[in-house]
Amino acid sequence: MTLMTPPPLDQQQQEDDEMLVPHTDFPHGPQPMEETANPVDAQPVEDPPSARFTWTIENFSRLNTKKLYSDVFFVGGYKWRILIFPKGNNVDHLSMYLDVADSPTLPYGWSRYAQFSLSVVNQIHSKFSVRKETQHQFNARESDWGFTSFMPLGELYDPCRGYLVNDTCIVEADVAVRRVIDYWSHDSKKETGYVGLKNQGATCYMNSLLQTLYHIPYFRKAVYHMPTTENDNPSGSIPLALQSLFYKLQYSDTSVATKELTKSFGWDTYDSFMQHDVQELNRVLCEKLEDKMKGTVVEGTIQQLFEGHHMNYIECINVDYKSTRKESFYDLQLDVKGCRDVYASFDKYVEVERLEGDNKYHAEQYGLQDARKGVLFIDFPPVLQLQLKRFEYDFVRDTMVKINDRYEFPLQLDLDRENGKYLSPDADRSVRNLYTLHSVLVHSGGVHGGHYYAYIRPTLSDQWFKFDDERVTKEDIKRALEEQYGGEEELPQTNPGFNNAPFKFTKYSNAYMLVYIRESDKEKIICNVDEKDIAEHLRIRLKKEQEEKEQKRKEKAEAHLYTIIKVARNEDLLEQIGRDIYFDLVDHDKVRSFRIQKQMPFNLFKEEVAKEFGVPVQFQRFWLWAKRQNHTYRPNRPLTPLEEAQSVGQLREVSNKANNAELKLFLEVELGLDSRPVAPPDKTKEDILLFFKLYDPLKEELRYVGRLFVKGSGKPAEILTKLNEMAGFNSDDEIELFEEIKFEPNVMCEHIDKKVTFRASQLEDGDIICFQKTQVGSTEQCRYPDVPSFLEYVRNRQVVRFRSLEKPKEDEFCLELSKLHTYDDVVERVAQHLGLDDPSKIRLTSHNCYSQQPKPQPVKYRGVEHLSDMLVHYNQTSDILYYEILDIPLPELQGLKTLKVAFHHATKDEVVIHTIRLPKQSTVGDVINDLKTKVELSHPNAEIRLLEVFYHKIYKIFPPTEKIENINDQYWTLRAEEIPEEEKNFGPHDRLIHVYHFMKDTAQNQQVQNFGEPFFLVIREDETLAEVKVRIQKKLQVPDEEFTKWKFAFLSLGRPEYLQDNDIVASRFQRRDVYGAWEQYLGLEHTDNAPKRSYTANQNRHTFEKPVKIYN
Repeated sequence: MTLMTPPPLDQQQQEDDEMLVPHTDFPHGPQPMEETANPVDAQPVEDPPSARFTWTIENFSRLNTKKLYSDVFFVGGYKWRILIFPKGNNVDHLSMYLDVADSPTLPYGWSRYAQFSLSVVNQIHSKFSVRKETQHQFNARESDWGFTSFMPLGELYDPCRGYLVNDTCIVEADVAVRRVIDYWSHDSKKETGYVGLKNQGATCYMNSLLQTLYHIPYFRKAVYHMPTTENDNPSGSIPLALQSLFYKLQYSDTSVATKELTKSFGWDTYDSFMQHDVQELNRVLCEKLEDKMKGTVVEGTIQQLFEGHHMNYIECINVDYKSTRKESFYDLQLDVKGCRDVYASFDKYVEVERLEGDNKYHAEQYGLQDARKGVLFIDFPPVLQLQLKRFEYDFVRDTMVKINDRYEFPLQLDLDRENGKYLSPDADRSVRNLYTLHSVLVHSGGVHGGHYYAYIRPTLSDQWFKFDDERVTKEDIKRALEEQYGGEEELPQTNPGFNNAPFKFTKYSNAYMLVYIRESDKEKIICNVDEKDIAEHLRIRLKKEQEEKEQKRKEKAEAHLYTIIKVARNEDLLEQIGRDIYFDLVDHDKVRSFRIQKQMPFNLFKEEVAKEFGVPVQFQRFWLWAKRQNHTYRPNRPLTPLEEAQSVGQLREVSNKANNAELKLFLEVELGLDSRPVAPPDKTKEDILLFFKLYDPLKEELRYVGRLFVKGSGKPAEILTKLNEMAGFNSDDEIELFEEIKFEPNVMCEHIDKKVTFRASQLEDGDIICFQKTQVGSTEQCRYPDVPSFLEYVRNRQVVRFRSLEKPKEDEFCLELSKLHTYDDVVERVAQHLGLDDPSKIRLTSHNCYSQQPKPQPVKYRGVEHLSDMLVHYNQTSDILYYEILDIPLPELQGLKTLKVAFHHATKDEVVIHTIRLPKQSTVGDVINDLKTKVELSHPNAEIRLLEVFYHKIYKIFPPTEKIENINDQYWTLRAEEIPEEEKNFGPHDRLIHVYHFMKDTAQNQQVQNFGEPFFLVIREDETLAEVKVRIQKKLQVPDEEFTKWKFAFLSLGRPEYLQDNDIVASRFQRRDVYGAWEQYLGLEHTDNAPKRSYTANQNRHTFEKPVKIYN
């Protein structure tokens, strides 16, 4: 499990967000905090020995060394030392690490695990000491671990701060070592009866959830009973993929892969490597299954298991009025912050909120009333899933943080306690809501990633199991419960050092999801699931898969006893050349291969060949292949009688030093006049074996026509008649000969002089001669008139799949092009295919191989030299290009700036988006003038202004002189509107203020959320809120009954101060123009009733990750 690298962090951020890195002299690249297969939490063999080491460094500011090591100290029987970089490890911070002192001398494969903290002691006030803590599995690759940015050098070296006193710095290390049982030798099935799931890259959060769902037998049974057929493909069907996964978890002896399942989700690899939110995945998966179960025997299972209901109510205190709304839930989100345990979270969940004062409730026919608002539960589900809110958004630090506070959860949860305080009056009191804990899902690490695993007791017995990706271990109740409460852990002190503060660690591993099962439903849910619950086609398919896997495993285990011999023959060359391959002679993966025991004598193998091919042993001659320096692969020499007398294993060693897993041979068989095999001719040093290919320029065809032995001293002119015969030409036809020399990295094919000897032309065994009829007269009718031009074409041809940029998932047409085609060649071919006269109106966009999307920037006009440049993305090559047809030529468009402007009509409630295209050097004034020709104004002399709107706030009014080249309309909206008359008649004491809509988000601590369209309003010096309200209601045309529910507040930096009708509004706003005027505004608080517009949707998400989508 690797963590994703977080963005650069502020210094105030605590160690939770601190980058923990092995020290390196290049700290600028990605620095993942890695968890290997997470042996961290394996059962300790004994209690962790711990110690504190204090290092006093004198003459600190005069240290003239890049790095400095402390003395060696012992903890847990191991040698440690501290490593510091007094002037920073290429950063302006002190860098400090814990180092394994004897790592170079330790045996291969060593590892040790430690929790530790490093501190710089403040010698004036110890409470200001800087202390950071972490945990790490040390190994040969990462023998030191710690903090590259421990504390700013400016603070450390400032004598007033107390870190350097008399030029002495005091550093402390608190280290606790845990011994770890050997991780890799553990056999989960043998030890526990269960198997784990393989981690396919940042999917441990999914693995922990899948194990939890699998161990709810009623759920597993329902999945098995979903109708699937033997024709379904698991990677295209979620039900079949889940059935297959569950079957393997039930019957396999080793850990199970999840690739088929994630493929069935429609996840690309990029998705799989993104750590998603488990709750999100749980909901989406359950919704998908619920949908797929409709109309089947298991319809409604998800609801029966997981669905509960609560009632939201608002009850007036002084009048008889109550409003209620019933809602269903599949899981409950419980607060961790400020709650000591699950019961405290439920108390908070049903806490009654008073609506009074400024916050009164508008009750139908009673107007504004004091009221009570809250939630009570109508019923709880048999399987209760509790999501603990361990991750929260910190608005002060503007980042997500993880809450590691201590939070307890009971083994038995009684939700009927205190006379059913959580239940609504409609609840069925005959149902006993007593629950037993079934599973605890744990997150270990910080907010930017980490490791997930689960503690589960599958049968609700006292025995717990830990499911950590591939590894399953037996655990006791203390590890599953108390150790997952979070909070701090105090370790025993064995070596009191400089100061005797208790030795505490924040526990970064803690529960984030709990699954409880209702006692009264226990028998039904923890039911028996056996083979008869599994469809026969599934059993047959999976048993066959298992057998194939076993066969492969067996072959792998016995591989060292066997050699694979691949035998290429004349027939293979005839079949492949000109069809599958053009260069060299054969694709060895498509020839007959033999799996032969290494000790078998080669002569016995020849008998196998005789049986297979019908060629008697005495007529077989085998040639070894050799890889030449120019990367071609050709028959090199025949085997000697001595070699043929050896065993297959010995021969393999001779033939192939580099890749000795297989032996490749060419079988030479000479045929007599009756086409029957005869003995091969004697071969002397003078004889050269050549292979011949024939090229037909009219048909653009290349084919193999045979092989010949020639004498080195002979000349090509002597074999022309024979070649004509092989080609089926007249014996006196003129032919041209070329030698095919190589094709990597480019094609080399040279003309052969027929009058020069073969030896003088440097021809040798295994060489290839391509020949063709000599062209007489014009060659214009042929695209590729000779062998070199044809081979060049074959080497560079590329079939490109073209897609319209508007439909980026669908191939529209394919064109065969050359990688050497220029930009102009490519657009011409596309225009020709589309029937477009002007190729310059085609704009192309390359493909991103990782995201499987078009790249954000299109290809510039003649911005690349060749097609190959358009298809390459980092080190990968794609075969996809996206096209669009422009209304003006691309060179012209590139000189223009295109802006999307949303025009808000002054009197009509409509917004029209216009595309404005102007030369890049144009100004905002030019945009306004262009817009005036396209929009309907309220009167001919109306003036227009252009605003920048982002997250429903106005950030800027563009001055008419501003150049448009640098305006960005990709992430925020450009809004154009008429300037109202009241703003033109602006008095000396009037103010122009921002007015925004807002509501409080109950899910995010009553945090203010803006929505809707922001606007400007002129307010007079002594105008009261009551007067301003009249104007706002008229401007927005809000009906009276709704407007009475609206509240008005002055907001500064997101904090509302509610206004009374007689308040003077202008007095709240600062006189001077401050930077960030958009953060002071008059806020209109009301519910957001407007339908969501797609183009603003992305501005409403407060998220730092891609949402989970299951596409299937």
